[in-house]
Amino acid sequence: MNYIFETRMEVRDYECDIEGIVNNANYLHYIEHSRHLYLRSLGASFANLHNEGYDAVVARMTLQYKAPLRCDDIFISRLAVEKQGVKFIFHQDLFRESDEQLAFRATVELVVMHHGTLCRTSPYDDILKQS
Repeated sequence: MNYIFETRMEVRDYECDIEGIVNNANYLHYIEHSRHLYLRSLGASFANLHNEGYDAVVARMTLQYKAPLRCDDIFISRLAVEKQGVKFIFHQDLFRESDEQLAFRATVELVVMHHGTLCRTSPYDDILKQS
């Protein structure tokens, strides 16, 4: 995979379930936050785009849980993105930093709405061309 962005994060204790591993829903928070940080790294703001009427919304996700993350683990979130028609497809992987073990893999398909209507082109096209 040719990743174009990465960031490091830490598992917090309240994100873990009784088994001591990250609750499955929290992985979605991690990858969403990574996409927002990626936009920020390109000089864009998810909130500002929303204020202009542009919302990138999830249309589909494919998730694979590979190895558990645990409290205090540091992990690396990496992503790649491509455009297919009206969809932006994010390939996102989370790796445990200590051993580079793949913990989670997701393919996230997003579409952009402008004031609630699907749009074929948007500011996201220009922003994501930078990477």
